[in-house]
Amino acid sequence: MKITEEIIRIFGSWTKLKIRLHVSEDKPVYFREKEIWWANLGANIGYEQDGKNDNFERPVLILKKFNKDVLWTLPLTRTKKTNNKYYFQLKQGGEDSFVILSQIRLISSKRLSRKMRMIEKEEFDEIKKRMIGFFT
Repeated sequence: MKITEEIIRIFGSWTKLKIRLHVSEDKPVYFREKEIWWANLGANIGYEQDGKNDNFERPVLILKKFNKDVLWTLPLTRTKKTNNKYYFQLKQGGEDSFVILSQIRLISSKRLSRKMRMIEKEEFDEIKKRMIGFFT
């Protein structure tokens, strides 16, 4: 891929935001497993899920909370992916949303910007079951 002014601008903007997130001393974020949050995921490489807009945000499902600072997340997409073992369609929430199971990611809670909603226990249990299946 050719390096263009647009690529330099995107990665430069993300780097500036990443520095602000890293040094921020905002109030702690209180989050739980099963919640969907907007998270600042950044401008990523290759086929990793990027964030969108000026804040490089994407909705993520909190899969595992390790402590108040570190969590595993799964990004969401609106791109329809049916009959694909690496995607899980959420049933609630109005518009179609798909959890991208193959893009599990450890992030800092500093990346979380605002809570959207919580998914049902049955959906969450099915997602965990599928994730465990990838490792067995």
